[in-house]
Amino acid sequence: MNKAHIVESLRRKFSSEGAGKPVQRPLFPEMQSRGLTKRRAAQIVDSLFEIIKGRLEKGEDVLITGFGRFKVRFKWARKGRHPQTGESIIIPSRKTVVFQSSRKLKDKINGVVDKKPGARS
Repeated sequence: MNKAHIVESLRRKFSSEGAGKPVQRPLFPEMQSRGLTKRRAAQIVDSLFEIIKGRLEKGEDVLITGFGRFKVRFKWARKGRHPQTGESIIIPSRKTVVFQSSRKLKDKINGVVDKKPGARS
């Protein structure tokens, strides 16, 4: 799935399918009305990505409840090998982004049925 697919899904969801359901405290007011345009849907997706990127650049974790957490991790410098020459090189230290999926997402992917609180197995 790429950005274009996300934009189209968002546009469809808030144009017709979601019209009968009340949306609680929308992030963008246009989501409550019918006829979300493709351009506006793209702006919303871009805004969301910019918010996530901004937080990660500051070194903050980004938690999306029910989906997962993006974290910035530090990797120390280490020895490596140049793949074409086999020469030993030092790979410099750097920061990288990792994603840890939520339990809800893992369960949904694996087809696990939600257990009600207090239910016994």
